[in-house]
Amino acid sequence: MQIIAHRGASGDYPENTLLAIEQAIAQGADAIEIDVFAVQGELIVIHDHHLARTTNGSGSIYQYGIEQLMQLDAGRGERIPTLWQILQRLAATGLWLNIELKGDNTVAPLLALLDKAQQELQFDSQRLLISSFNHHLLAELRRHRPELKLGALTASLAIDYAAFAQQLQAYSVNCDVSFINQAFVDDAKARGLKVYVYTVDQADDIARMQQYGVDGIFSNYPARSRQRLTEQN
Repeated sequence: MQIIAHRGASGDYPENTLLAIEQAIAQGADAIEIDVFAVQGELIVIHDHHLARTTNGSGSIYQYGIEQLMQLDAGRGERIPTLWQILQRLAATGLWLNIELKGDNTVAPLLALLDKAQQELQFDSQRLLISSFNHHLLAELRRHRPELKLGALTASLAIDYAAFAQQLQAYSVNCDVSFINQAFVDDAKARGLKVYVYTVDQADDIARMQQYGVDGIFSNYPARSRQRLTEQN
């Protein structure tokens, strides 16, 4: 079962920052998960479109230009990074990256950036998982780049389980720990889907996910979750 650093090592470091990414790498995470919005055609790494929770700014990201956003403090003096900065940092590592699309204007700049990353960084697109709660974005990506791995996000337990993810031709279904059960996992596996679960930090939840046979968990504390997983084995 893989450990995916949720917004980096966000339990102890400012989420979605380069510092949190560096710490997740140091803590031995298998993968990193981040969130992106598009501002003026640039993909920035931040979870909320309102700034107050994670930065010293106020209002919405859409009220600012990209240069203004880059001046904000995202915690411990960190800046809001761009997706390009994250790709540059991870290019030489063996980690894969889950990019969650948050804004509805993210597909075009993502496609352009992935082309740039392949050309300039030799970044293998198979090391990427593109996820979203907006399944229309995933369908659009499937039309443009059928080779990309897609992660269909859900915070519910659908009546037909993981059928929606199969319909999207997704690689994985990314599920809320509060709703997932063995029946869902079994259904997803039967459809050929990977199962990743968010956000899993507690020892009992880690044990339950391992018992269900999920493929990975999103954790705010990758090193601690790895230790608990090791102890259970």
